[in-house]
Amino acid sequence: MATETLTLGKALNTGLRRALENDPKVVIMGEDVGKLGGVFRITDGLQKDFGDQRVIDTPLAESGIIGTAVGLAIRGFRPVCEIQFDGFVYPAYDQIVSQVAKMHYRSQGKVRIPMVIRIPFGGGIGAVEHHSESPEAYFAHTAGLKVVSCANPQDAYVMIQQAIASDDPVVFLEPKRRYWEKGPVDLDAPIADAYPLHSARVARPGTDATVLAYGPMVRTALDAATAAAEDGRELEVIDLRTISPLDLTAAYESVRRTGRCVVVHEAPGNLGLGSEIAARITEECFYSLESPVLRVTGFDTPYPAARVEEEYLPDLDRVLDAVDRTFGW
Repeated sequence: MATETLTLGKALNTGLRRALENDPKVVIMGEDVGKLGGVFRITDGLQKDFGDQRVIDTPLAESGIIGTAVGLAIRGFRPVCEIQFDGFVYPAYDQIVSQVAKMHYRSQGKVRIPMVIRIPFGGGIGAVEHHSESPEAYFAHTAGLKVVSCANPQDAYVMIQQAIASDDPVVFLEPKRRYWEKGPVDLDAPIADAYPLHSARVARPGTDATVLAYGPMVRTALDAATAAAEDGRELEVIDLRTISPLDLTAAYESVRRTGRCVVVHEAPGNLGLGSEIAARITEECFYSLESPVLRVTGFDTPYPAARVEEEYLPDLDRVLDAVDRTFGW
């Protein structure tokens, strides 16, 4: 098998290239995705190889990008829209929740919207305001949208192709601070035989406590598990991968064994995904829990200035502190 070591960003680029090669109806559109190759260079070289009719530089108008993509999807194309930064998605929010999410239901199943909305999300890159947000809960709350997030290069390569092949609209969240992290990628992996798009995976097995994370926080959780192992505590880390629909089967099985659970995400804690996950874990695993399900999240404030963002973001110490608290009950 052709296995290469790629950054997460390059794996996304390679997955997009494969999708363009395999289906002439796939088009990529967004601000600076063509000649520049995107601000993070995720679409680098694609316009040169596939032309400006398939990799399209759009005006700076997110609502227009998504609205145009809806029309393309109705006519049989598979548009892949790039929102340049997470905080730029809000002008397109009306289109996403009112049109993209509702069209299939409104048409009684006659119309499908096979489109992908790529959003680099999360902090950790020292960016300015509106460039480091975590808006996943807005979209996960909206029926009709599927929301996923990759955490490593292999998943980036596979999941972007799976999302493009889906007949449903997918909000594809990319952990921007992990774009440059490297890992092995099996370029020959049959997409259909890989993990299904909407399924979780055990990223590290363990016996003493369960840590649930997605996107950029999976690496943080794995680092915490490595540190905990030095003190003789084995943490099981589960990469949720899919935010909506949530796949918690592996989490239930894990918590029934470990009796303890910590949920980690960058977004603020109030009404975040951690709240829903904690509620479901408690409902399904109540008699197995040795302590309450705890959350480690961002704070309930606007994302801070870059010089203090490390104080805001969940880190290894905060995760380990929560794990310690589960053993203190």
